Amino acid sequence: MHLTDGVGDNLVEFTYNWEEQVDGVWKGRSIGSILCSAVTMIRTLQQLLATRKDITAFIKKAKSKKPSPKLDVCKNFDNTKLKPVLPDNAPIAIVLFAGGGGIEAGMVEAGIRPVIAVEFDPSKPELSRAIAKTHHHNFSEYGCKVFQLTVQEVAQSGFLGFPRRPDYLHASPVCANFSRAHTAKAGKGIETADDLSAAIAVAEAIRQLQPRVFTLENVPRYQNSQSFSIILDALELEGYSVDYSVVSMDKFGLPQARRRLVLVASRGFRVALPTGAKSCGWYEAIAHLIPTMSDSQLLPKQRQAVEQFLATNEPTPLLIQRVGGRTESKYKPAHLPCNTILRSHFTDHKDCNRSKFADIWLPDGTVKSLSIEGAAILQGFPGWYEFPNETATAGSIIGYSVPPSFATRLFISAQSKLLGVSV
Repeated sequence: MHLTDGVGDNLVEFTYNWEEQVDGVWKGRSIGSILCSAVTMIRTLQQLLATRKDITAFIKKAKSKKPSPKLDVCKNFDNTKLKPVLPDNAPIAIVLFAGGGGIEAGMVEAGIRPVIAVEFDPSKPELSRAIAKTHHHNFSEYGCKVFQLTVQEVAQSGFLGFPRRPDYLHASPVCANFSRAHTAKAGKGIETADDLSAAIAVAEAIRQLQPRVFTLENVPRYQNSQSFSIILDALELEGYSVDYSVVSMDKFGLPQARRRLVLVASRGFRVALPTGAKSCGWYEAIAHLIPTMSDSQLLPKQRQAVEQFLATNEPTPLLIQRVGGRTESKYKPAHLPCNTILRSHFTDHKDCNRSKFADIWLPDGTVKSLSIEGAAILQGFPGWYEFPNETATAGSIIGYSVPPSFATRLFISAQSKLLGVSV
C-alpha cells in the first residue's frame, strides 16, 4: 500500500494504491484525487500500522468534506520550513501553560487550530512576556489569542471568552518543583500552594470547558503528586477514559532522551497513547547544520570527556554539554539521542544568556558550538517556527516545550479516533 503523486495544471494530486486478491487473482486498486491536507495523516496511519480498511475509510471521509480554497495547492507538502495551511473547519484547541507554543506547533502539524493559549509566569514576568510575544508571532495567523494571565486567573473569571466543548484541551503545569534537578538541589520535591491551585484550575477547565480530548505533559515525578490526583479525580468525575504513562521520547523518533509523563483522556470513545517510532541519533538530525555552526573550543572537563571516550572507542562525532551532566554522561556519540535539553543549559544563575551551551567534537579535531537552530531540531521543532534572537528566551522556549514532533504523533493518533478510524 503506498501513495503516489502526479503534477497537472500546477497542482499536486495524490493517489492511494494497493493490491487485493479477487477470486484468487491479485488486482490493483486505487483511490485518487486525495486532498493534500489528508496526506500527512495517511502517512502517519501507515507508520502506526493501521489496516488498509481503516486508511481507506479515513480517505473516503476526508474526500467527502468540502475543502477550504486555501488547500487547493499543496505548497507546503513535506516541507517543514513552510507553515501548514489549515481548513476553516479544522478541530480547535485550547492550551494552558502554553509557553512559546511547542504543543501548538505539534497541533498545527497535525491539522489542529489552536485558538486560545494561556501563558504567564508571575515568578518570571519579563521572560514570560517575551515568550508570549514569540507565541503570538508564530500562531496569530491561525487566530490564536494569547491570554497573558495565570491559569488560576482565567479560572477565576470562569474562562470568559473561551469556547465551550473544544476538540482539545492541553495543560503542561509548571514542573519546577517536581523536576529531578530541583529534587537533587533541595533534597526533595516540595509541592507548593501554587502547584495545587494550578491543578485545581486545570480541573475546573475540564469541568467547565468539557473538551472532547484532554492531554497533559509533565516531568515523571508529577504522577506522584497531589496535583496530579486532583486532575485525575476531575477526569473520572466527568466520565473520561484516561491513559497515561511515562514515555521516553527517543522511542518516538525524537533525537533526544527525554522522559515525560503524558496523559490523554477522552469521553465517548477511547484514545490511547501513540505507538513508538524508530529511534534517531542526534548527529543524523543536525549533521546538515554543523558546517554552518560557529567554531568553538572545549573546556578542560570537555576535553577530559573526549579523552575518556577515545580511550575505549573509535573516533565518532560527540555532542558534549558545557554545563550540567552530573547524573548522565557529559557526551553523546553520534548514533545516540542527546541528553534531555533543559532551560538551564541556555541561562546562567542570573537568567542571563549563555553564549555557548553545548559543543560538537568531530573526529578531525574540529569543534563547533551547537546553535539554537540545532537545539530546536533536537527538540523536534519544525523549520517554520521562528525563535527570538535572545538566547535566554529562545533556549527557555526550547527547554520548556513539549517536543512538537511528539505532539504531532500524539494528536494525529487522537485525530484518527475523532474521525472514526481505529488504529
